[in-house]
Amino acid sequence: MFRIQTMNKISPRGLERFPRDRYEVAGELPHPDAILVRSADMHEVKIPDTVKAIARAGAGYNNIPIEACSNRGIVVFTTPGGNANAVKELTLAALFIASRNILQGTAWAATLADKADAVPDLIEQGKAQFEGPEIRGKVLGVVGLGAIGVMTANDALALGMEVIGYDPYISVDAAWNLSRQVSRADTLEGLLAKSDYVSLHLPLTDTTRGLFNAEKFRYIKQGARLINFARGGLVNEGDVIAALHTQKIALYVTDFPSAELLDCPQAICIPHLGASTPEAEDNCAVMAVQQLMDFLETGTIKNSVNFPRCSLEQRALHRLLVANRNIPNMVGQITTILAREGINIMDLINHHQGEYAYNIIDTEQQIPLDTLEQILAVEGIIRVRSIRG
Repeated sequence: MFRIQTMNKISPRGLERFPRDRYEVAGELPHPDAILVRSADMHEVKIPDTVKAIARAGAGYNNIPIEACSNRGIVVFTTPGGNANAVKELTLAALFIASRNILQGTAWAATLADKADAVPDLIEQGKAQFEGPEIRGKVLGVVGLGAIGVMTANDALALGMEVIGYDPYISVDAAWNLSRQVSRADTLEGLLAKSDYVSLHLPLTDTTRGLFNAEKFRYIKQGARLINFARGGLVNEGDVIAALHTQKIALYVTDFPSAELLDCPQAICIPHLGASTPEAEDNCAVMAVQQLMDFLETGTIKNSVNFPRCSLEQRALHRLLVANRNIPNMVGQITTILAREGINIMDLINHHQGEYAYNIIDTEQQIPLDTLEQILAVEGIIRVRSIRG
């Protein structure tokens, strides 16, 4: 019986995927095997030693202590693409909001409620101040071509826009899904110089934090509109506000309000609604649950942020799972111990990602506890687990 602790309200569509004869799921329970979370901040949470994995029902992972988890061999999963359509739809709405002054116009119209029969004439007299351009025929620059960026680019083409994409690390899957009509920018600066609209779809990392700043805004097309439904930290707020004041950037539409942005008339702040749809919550929960089940039952890793993607079709009754630091001769030391104990290996796979590696090893014999302890004692080994197929 696997024990799953939930730290937020998780969509029932996801939770119902857990077979009740093999899984116990609750908000509070001792010795959980895994944690299922959405937005709860886990940085100050004491994670039990029994926890083998954490799955976040969402694409970001800022609320999870990744380094601490990695050092303990806890695999952290996210659900990229689960909320992609929801964010894409709001990004498309932002294109219209940024162009046609819809919000400003409706807010002004609401002030005329007490003008009675004069309202129609006042509307006709005042509407010119809210005139805005159409998006058809304009250039959209999409920075980051993951699931959301690809969907945004493809749908913007269907709306009649010219689309330029920039992502030096685009995945094979994303490349397959991206329309051939999307032009490729060789540099971020080149994309900024050509785009009437710029939409950000990057993860927040040490290299992307504050990436869009005064230096980058030197290259941006005069009067461009900037849209950010990825992460607030991608943009240096002080620099974007300065660019708005000088009209270098015409409007900034973001899903990440701050006091400073709320005080800036040229910033349109949406209250973090990107993934706030019942469909997105269902999709992310289903993905997170399936990834936890695959990992706990077979050792398969998919969509982890701290360990490599790794899967192996099971060819034997017994399976050894080893997480280790990515240093030389780890596989050799593991297989030497197994050979010394007379355990025959049927198949194995080893993948690494950055500082960490992961091994799936299928064996003919069940691996005794003392053999597992020998492997765990090897310098560089972080976690060892044995499961039966």
